[in-house]
Amino acid sequence: MRKLCLLAVLCSPQVLAQVVTVETHSLMRLPNTTSSLRLERLEVADYGTLLIPSTVTEVKVGELRLGREARIAIVPAEQSLQLDVDHADLEAGSQITSRGAPGSYEKAAKPGRNLTLRITSLQAGELSVDARGGTGAPGYVGLDGANGEEPGCTWGQAGRGADGDNGGDGQPGAGGAQVRVELPRDYPAEQIKVLVDGGAGGVAGAGGKPGAGGKSKGCFVYRADGGKSGRPGAEGHAGPAGPAGSVTVQRL
Repeated sequence: MRKLCLLAVLCSPQVLAQVVTVETHSLMRLPNTTSSLRLERLEVADYGTLLIPSTVTEVKVGELRLGREARIAIVPAEQSLQLDVDHADLEAGSQITSRGAPGSYEKAAKPGRNLTLRITSLQAGELSVDARGGTGAPGYVGLDGANGEEPGCTWGQAGRGADGDNGGDGQPGAGGAQVRVELPRDYPAEQIKVLVDGGAGGVAGAGGKPGAGGKSKGCFVYRADGGKSGRPGAEGHAGPAGPAGSVTVQRL
């Protein structure tokens, strides 16, 4: 289980911390009491994650180090995030994610958060940014049909099972983010990996099951036939994918 750490700071418009360290296999959340943060040094150890809340709109870092498979995860928000780094050293598999949130039956999917990433000096085999949109909410499952009534011995017809309801359509995926990356002129273009695809559409809702017909029944004089079962509901349609975002690369 991941260890959860909370970085405690004073409530002020801008916070200056000397060094922030996220330990291996742990998660640390930056404070949500301020919109702007200045960090002299930020180190996320192997497999660690630093979470940037939706209320933070600007983070400035003097020296950034991301270990193997380390993450900076940016919470979705309508406001864009400005991340400025003087020097970054990124290990293999590390990533900055600004992905949208998947939809649910209660809320729609969220788009990737718009991001401006400026790194003045970069040492990395690959710069990986994932700013894809969230997956659309799934379609509702259709209601099952009711079973037909059983026949009585004073009448000889069993009830037919009711049809299942059709499944609902999946909801649209959310859009990818608008990402601007400002990097040193000599950093190879083929080592820049930025994903801004729209989120996948929600899966189709399954159709409801058919109701069973009333069962046949033997009586003294005759045997009442069973009723026919209903028809299953049709499956809904998968939702459309969200629109792709955009990537702008600016050389410093």
